[in-house]
Amino acid sequence: MTKRSLPAVAVLVIAAALTAACGDDAEDPPRAAPPAASASTPADVPSSGPTGAPGGAATPAAPPSGSPTRAGPVGPSTGGPTERRPAAPPPVKLPVRPTGTPGARQVVDAFKAAGLKVPNPRDRSVECGPDGLGLGCSELVATDAVTVYVFPDETSAGDIAETWGGQSFRRGTVVLNYLEAKTPAADRARYEKVLTGLR
Repeated sequence: MTKRSLPAVAVLVIAAALTAACGDDAEDPPRAAPPAASASTPADVPSSGPTGAPGGAATPAAPPSGSPTRAGPVGPSTGGPTERRPAAPPPVKLPVRPTGTPGARQVVDAFKAAGLKVPNPRDRSVECGPDGLGLGCSELVATDAVTVYVFPDETSAGDIAETWGGQSFRRGTVVLNYLEAKTPAADRARYEKVLTGLR
């Protein structure tokens, strides 16, 4: 009896190993069930008697359970917990602009009132960084001609103006930056004169 039941036991062990290796597939439970059912059928056949357990009965059950049921990686399961993210990022807290210092928008408005070009003004203060950890500025307004930075103190303004070298102008805590705009040197002097007159 041990010689006849050996192929059936081998098929059951292989089927159990494949089932354990593949795991439960939440998307396709019917595919997981037939290999177990076909593997249990040959086990029942050898126990019924010696004539009903030919070696060929166990062979057809082995190829379906041994063939791969899915090619490629398995996607994330839908049964697990879902990570919830906030709808919007938390508000950015910027350093406070010093009292008596013109704001970046006021500087841009003064340029416009003086007849200087300030096309496409954009408030990019969020680039100053959360809690002042970016550039550390209080306000930032960019135009296609010049970018205006307002810093919380003169030391920070001086450090960044020094970093930008000849591409910037500083007056107190306000720094004009020409890096993003190809503003001619002659026009730069006009922007700087208007900024100097604001204080």
